[in-house]
Amino acid sequence: MSLLTHVLAGLFGMGSWVAINGMWVELPLLVPEIPEHWYLPSYLTVLIQMANVGPLLVTLLHRFRPGALNEPAIIYAIVSVGCVACFLLAILWKRTVEIAGTPRSAPLLVLTFFLSVVDCTSSVTFLPFMMRLQPQYLTTYFIGEGLSGLVPALVALLQGVGVVHCRNSTHTSNGTLGNGSGAPPELEAHYQPANFSAEAFFVFLGVMMVVCLGAFLLLDRHPAVREEKPMIAAPDGVQREPQSSFGAGTYSGPQVLFIFVVLAWVNALTNAVLPSVQSYSCLPYGNKAYHLAATMAALANPLASFIALFLPIRSLLLMAFLTLSGTGIGAFIMAVAATSPCPLLVHHAAGTILIVAAWVLFVLTLSYVKVIIGVILRDEGHSALVWCGAVVQLGSMLGALTMFPPVSVYSLFKSGDPCNTKCPL
Repeated sequence: MSLLTHVLAGLFGMGSWVAINGMWVELPLLVPEIPEHWYLPSYLTVLIQMANVGPLLVTLLHRFRPGALNEPAIIYAIVSVGCVACFLLAILWKRTVEIAGTPRSAPLLVLTFFLSVVDCTSSVTFLPFMMRLQPQYLTTYFIGEGLSGLVPALVALLQGVGVVHCRNSTHTSNGTLGNGSGAPPELEAHYQPANFSAEAFFVFLGVMMVVCLGAFLLLDRHPAVREEKPMIAAPDGVQREPQSSFGAGTYSGPQVLFIFVVLAWVNALTNAVLPSVQSYSCLPYGNKAYHLAATMAALANPLASFIALFLPIRSLLLMAFLTLSGTGIGAFIMAVAATSPCPLLVHHAAGTILIVAAWVLFVLTLSYVKVIIGVILRDEGHSALVWCGAVVQLGSMLGALTMFPPVSVYSLFKSGDPCNTKCPL
């Protein structure tokens, strides 16, 4: 039964962000087919931040009406909305509505907003629910949450999303050069057709949400799982004098503040700041480097949770060291993105190895910090996990709002043409 509970906790965690993560990896197939084109990522960023109204309401209710919320009922509701929204996207994502004389992808944007509400609200409902299970299952939940990014990325790789080939644009139909000028032929980027459609991908996301719903149903209702639900006690069974009024009082006020500042900072970096420049940091080294970095970084997330399952080190000093290390690696990635399309070692295999390794180490170190903070706050009680989810969303929101102007408004980061950008040796 312990193994079953671990599996259910992982599947439950996988449903937390699988829908929005799936939307991001599917963008290369969506944007050529809709009127918003590559403005869609900017719209998604805004919609996701608007969706934080969900966790805000839940957190305020926990604060001012403690005990008034039926947590399982909210989870059943939001996961069911996620299931319906994914299946509706499979049918409606290409449909447009004329607004002020201009066609807009209203069904896609509205359904994406609902998915964003589902995923954002999961941060302040899924985590507190895990308080009802034994502590070791929280780490398994984080492994599943990490897989919510990896699994859609792997499916998108099988789909062939974003694979580009360079072809001569000056060839005529009989295969001869058509410009007659003797100039080097211009190359054009041609994206490989997908192995299966976006409709099938959205159905897959819907199935993942149904699996999440089924896993939660068993975690909530299965008699054998209920037998494992513990009475809340001090983590080591030893009663100590409370150091603060927060949670169980294990940590002093300054320590609690430090934990939440680190949590907000780490989530700002991993969920918003660095992902917004991932393409700028990786694509100069080639399409394979980009896909390898994205996939390996997504794998590093659940790997960090797996490591924390066996090494749940709660040291605040280690947390500070890993946070500083991850931030330093993130600064390197940001510097590479800022020099796109001609960053360091752009013509060398060492450049590819360096940027892929940087992404893996960045995600691995900071994901471990996030899991350890979750383990620490789990020991502090239910309300601590509610605040954990709220701070996760706050950090992600601040990171997204910080990066939106330089990336989407002022275009400070430059992407090269995958076929024609020339950089000095």
